[in-house]
Amino acid sequence: HATHEVLATNESLSSTLSFPSSPNRGYAHTLLIVDPDSTVAGMALYFTNYSTWRAAPGIYLEDLFIRPTYRKRGYGKRLLGELAKEVVGMGGKRLEWSVLRWNEPSIKFYESLGAKGMEEWMGMRVDGEGLEKMSEMGEGLGG
Repeated sequence: HATHEVLATNESLSSTLSFPSSPNRGYAHTLLIVDPDSTVAGMALYFTNYSTWRAAPGIYLEDLFIRPTYRKRGYGKRLLGELAKEVVGMGGKRLEWSVLRWNEPSIKFYESLGAKGMEEWMGMRVDGEGLEKMSEMGEGLGG
């Protein structure tokens, strides 16, 4: 639906993501799941966050991807289960993510696992020229 908006390249992903082989590099973590033949079936891309309302850490799932031939085999459920286990292990209070409104199959899948839509929240974003302009507003602050 939005492939024309994707700016990621192999190089940019390699320099900004943390993989199991290089866990201390990058800004986001990658959890991979493999089939019995050690072929990567899917991945979860995530980072930690913090809730002031809950006074606790959590995880934000940026992307969950299962290769089409591996879908409906439990791989997505297992990746989400591992992330939930990580949240619980860090004393966290929530695992959250966004899903496009038109992605009904994913919404139904997430709801079947107990996830609830956050209708009262609206996602906000600043990018491109707006991000550059906003960055100028922070000039002069100590730090």
